[in-house]
Amino acid sequence: MREMLMICIAGGTASGKTTVCEEIIKRLENQRVSVLCLDSFYKPLTKDDLENVTQYNFDHPSAFDWEYATRAIKELKSGNKFHIPTYCFKTHTRLAETSAVNGVDVIIFEGILALYSQEIRDQMDIKIFVDTDSDTRLSRRVIRDIAERGRSLDSVLHQYEKFVKPSFDEYIFPTKKYADVIIPRGADNVVAIDLIVQHIRSKLNEQDAKKLNGGREYVDGADRY
Repeated sequence: MREMLMICIAGGTASGKTTVCEEIIKRLENQRVSVLCLDSFYKPLTKDDLENVTQYNFDHPSAFDWEYATRAIKELKSGNKFHIPTYCFKTHTRLAETSAVNGVDVIIFEGILALYSQEIRDQMDIKIFVDTDSDTRLSRRVIRDIAERGRSLDSVLHQYEKFVKPSFDEYIFPTKKYADVIIPRGADNVVAIDLIVQHIRSKLNEQDAKKLNGGREYVDGADRY
């Protein structure tokens, strides 16, 4: 098995991160790729939180279990099997079922705050920020949360104005400076995605060549150990 290649994709809510992931996987074709979502590591809400769920900020860093997410990233980076939790957005609880991840070449870690933790950033080989304008993100979020998460239009707009936009400005957008690559317009930016995929293929090919040469890496005709 190759050394694990870790890719991080961050960006605002409904910026198109998931679609970018799908496009990268489609272009990589036969590579073994697994997507790890930061959303899986939401903290289950307490009874008090559930009683006041409209006042809970799901876009704040404190909403996530960073210790759990970091452990998952490090275990997978080391080539170990890890059971990823399943979070239910309708009940705001962590389900008993998990998804086992192992035996892959590439892990894509995506989420609104995927670039927030330095400990996680340090595990990443490629760091990406999907930059989509706020009007587009809001319209996508309205459609998604009503259709997939059972929320009303009023609740989505209230949450956006009170929590989502302020958290984006304070916590998410500042992580853009940590990105190696910024993708304007998300999955519509075909050129950027193609370039990223070429870079991923190049990294994987380097690993294959290194493995075939017994751990040696060739640079300008000389061995480098």
